[in-house]
Amino acid sequence: MSASAKSKIPTPSDILARKGGTPLVCLTAYTTPVAQLTDPHCDIVLVGDSVGMVLHGLPSTLGVTMEMMVLHGQAVARGLSQAMMVVDMPFGSYEESPEQAFRNAATIMRDTGAAAVKLEGGVEMAPTIRHLTSRSIPVMAHIGLTPQAINTLGGYKVQGRGDDAARVLADADAVAQAGAFSVVLEKVPAVLADQITAQVAIPTIGIGASAGCDGQILVVDDMLGLFTAFKPKFAKRYATLGQDADKAIAAYAEEVRARSFPAAEHVFGADVPGAAK
Repeated sequence: MSASAKSKIPTPSDILARKGGTPLVCLTAYTTPVAQLTDPHCDIVLVGDSVGMVLHGLPSTLGVTMEMMVLHGQAVARGLSQAMMVVDMPFGSYEESPEQAFRNAATIMRDTGAAAVKLEGGVEMAPTIRHLTSRSIPVMAHIGLTPQAINTLGGYKVQGRGDDAARVLADADAVAQAGAFSVVLEKVPAVLADQITAQVAIPTIGIGASAGCDGQILVVDDMLGLFTAFKPKFAKRYATLGQDADKAIAAYAEEVRARSFPAAEHVFGADVPGAAK
């Protein structure tokens, strides 16, 4: 959907109605300036718990806290006027019980203005999704590779190959039946992503899945070439801003050491009493 065609911030119901239509454009954002850049072009902006790795230097998403998600959610909200904001629920904020999940989801929505929350898990999280959606909290589900479960999954491996496809299919059915308005499919074989997309009545949003999904999402720092610690296979780099920034900072450092910056046009004159005009 083009920026000029957008007339209002979409709601979860609007996103659900896009099933099978023009693909949904989704990106992450963690700051106000980046939110402002993504806003005219995206249907959904996700405040992802990937913020822990991308901005805070954590080794995984497991160290991300509720306080971090609320802080970054508030920052992103200030930069949005057209895209719908979804905020990730961090590890440990929803797994204990549906009641715990409701308390923390309500905090996120109240304190950030998010339209929905996202949580990871399939069959095992279906009762929690049902609990939330029946209490006016829209949920975006996330199955396949679920980064908060890397310690039990054995790393960032493709999910749903061979006999494991049945598990991921069951997860997709479970979250759709529980009331999720969409589901992220991360790092699953394309043929499986296409099967899930055809099978469930809610939009599928791919990341390392298939062009046949109902939408796509990437980590904005990956696609801009800002996060360069590693490059996932599925993360196409549309720019190399990290390299550009490195060159710019090196040029600045060289000019400072050579005393060529600041130049005359970058400093201010002053009227000194008694000095000749």
